Amino acid sequence: MTETPNGLLRIAVPNKGALSQAATEMLRESGYRQRSDSKELALTDAENNVEFFYLRPRDIALYVGEGTLDVGITGRDLLLDSGAAAHEVRGLGFGRSRFHFAAPAGRYQALGDLEGLRIATSYVGIVERFLAERGIGASVTRLDGAVETSIQLGVADVIADVVETGSTLRAAGLATFGEVILNSEAVLIDRPGADQHPGYEVFMRRLEGVLVARSYVMMDYDIKSEHVSDAVALTPGIESPTVSPLHRQGWVAVRAMVPRDGAQRLMDALYDLGARGILLTDIHACRL
Repeated sequence: MTETPNGLLRIAVPNKGALSQAATEMLRESGYRQRSDSKELALTDAENNVEFFYLRPRDIALYVGEGTLDVGITGRDLLLDSGAAAHEVRGLGFGRSRFHFAAPAGRYQALGDLEGLRIATSYVGIVERFLAERGIGASVTRLDGAVETSIQLGVADVIADVVETGSTLRAAGLATFGEVILNSEAVLIDRPGADQHPGYEVFMRRLEGVLVARSYVMMDYDIKSEHVSDAVALTPGIESPTVSPLHRQGWVAVRAMVPRDGAQRLMDALYDLGARGILLTDIHACRL
């Protein structure tokens, strides 16, 4: 990565929509200043040696791939569709979506039915690559915005689009078929082979800390010493739980990080084992 004259790490952030809101929240949780006015297109966080640029999500991969910016947050779908020389570093756990083929309900059943058909989509690169990998010959047309009406208007036989609840497709009389084209989510991207900016490692550690904090909670409980081994088997923590003697004879206090998913069931299991005073606490950030 080529440093700018001011030496700041340059980060691209989506400038609007749900992706922008979630990315901005994650960056705030990571300790970085973020814009208070959505019209701002750039913000300098001098204290953390970072400069943020708020761009169209579809353009972020291009800026990062060309080395104009050091790192960016965008959708996996937009990264792959762009064909830019940027690559995914890791998923960020928000902005999840699935891409499917869809057509009038019952008209097509399998991917082989796509042979020779006209497909409308906003993601030509993704769809063409998917078809080429499976040896399916079909024409792909790019349409911006909603593509559901393209079949009714005679522009396409099939659409390839993001499917969340499926309600929009059903309203248009369409149904999905075949395998999922792509599972997408927000991703962190950089330029492969480029020299890393000195602030890149700190930025990554902060993001990792937030991601871990979102996936785990801190669990505290009291239990009789004779049951500690069984309790620790249920809550091994990241490295090892903290076990401290209590003033009450024969009892200890245990503290451990546990996965957020399933934490309630874990509390039930500990209670059945004899644990009491079981508490769950959110973790806002961490370094492991």
